[in-house]
Amino acid sequence: MKIVGLITEYNPFHNGHQYHIQAAKEVTGADLAVVIMSGDYVQRGTSAIMPKRLRAEMALKCGAAAVFELPVCYATGSAELFAFGAVSFLDQLGIVDSLCFGSECSDLEGLEKVADILLEEPEEYQNHLRDCLKQGMSFPSAREDALAAYMKTEDYSFLLHDPNNILGIEYLKALKKRNSRIRPYTIRRKGSHYHDQDLKSPFGSASAIRSLLAYSGSALSGVSSAHTFENTSFVNILGELEEQVPHSCLELLKDYHRVKYPIYQNDFSLILKYKLLNKRPDTLPRYMDVSKELAGRICGQLNNYFNYKQFCELLKTREVTQTRINRALLHIMLGIKKSAVEEYLEQGPHFYARLLGFRRDSEKLISAIAKKSPLPLLTRPYDGEGLEPAGRKMLTHDILASNLYTSVVTDKYKTAFENEYNQGILKI
Repeated sequence: MKIVGLITEYNPFHNGHQYHIQAAKEVTGADLAVVIMSGDYVQRGTSAIMPKRLRAEMALKCGAAAVFELPVCYATGSAELFAFGAVSFLDQLGIVDSLCFGSECSDLEGLEKVADILLEEPEEYQNHLRDCLKQGMSFPSAREDALAAYMKTEDYSFLLHDPNNILGIEYLKALKKRNSRIRPYTIRRKGSHYHDQDLKSPFGSASAIRSLLAYSGSALSGVSSAHTFENTSFVNILGELEEQVPHSCLELLKDYHRVKYPIYQNDFSLILKYKLLNKRPDTLPRYMDVSKELAGRICGQLNNYFNYKQFCELLKTREVTQTRINRALLHIMLGIKKSAVEEYLEQGPHFYARLLGFRRDSEKLISAIAKKSPLPLLTRPYDGEGLEPAGRKMLTHDILASNLYTSVVTDKYKTAFENEYNQGILKI
């Protein structure tokens, strides 16, 4: 039995994701695809538009054999931390033969050349990087310029332009760091660009689909996420989505609209403000992605806080990207501290495998993981007894982060609260 691992967010699930599952099995010769997925919060530093179990159910109905949850500290980390956490998890499952990721270039050789340089960080490259940062460039721009200067060509630095290429490079770095036996593959991303707001049939971007789920018709302009659905025709939205998502997903979107989703960054506005009101400039740098400079800016601008999204935009500077600020504020809100992540990386990086769901025709896969993985397979509500202290801390943090998200969902849509401690496993 050959297994391919997929690293995903499915925010939300669409045709491109279904294509990825099918193509990954074809190109790797795998029998089954195992998914490691971000939970209720994603790598760009925001909440997912819909709960993790709803997204996991879509994936299972569209070909994934099993879906596991990536711990929140890795799911909301930088591209490097996100990739290392996800690759390490697949490696520690003990049954994954290959990793297949989407990229804009589909040039595995080129991505590996860049990965080798960024992993080794030769002195000449480091000097170029420092010079660029001193000039006030953001880290992503500085890294791209330093790479071009070191390689004496821009033939490969362009690979750092696109988000899926960047993640692919980080996956390759993580595999090399772990000396993993997992073999990497990449396939070209189809259809829309990652950030495109136009729905290009049949492979629209997740960004465009999120916008469509928020606003009716095809008017995909950047409206505030505080916008409501009072004058929105969801029938029109479903009509637009018919060519963008698999039919089984469309049914779930219909059934749970304004019951479990959509959820936006601004739905957490009061929670974040409460957290910030209890912090000082000297305590904020304890949290992931928060520098001393950003901590001072946060506290200095707090009187101008209107909502979550607006405050993120207010804090943006030429040197600090919007995504970095999103992540920093999310880590403050969720209480993700640098010291805790350092402890997890030193002692783990994983302590358990948290299963969200699986297909009944893939039960042999779950049995194989239980036998071969060094990670305890968590299949029951709060099945964390026997974990070492760092593992219990990580699991408790994951559960609290999910309960916070669920609290926002239930308050927004006036539905019954479902405590994460009592959630079962999806079986499709």
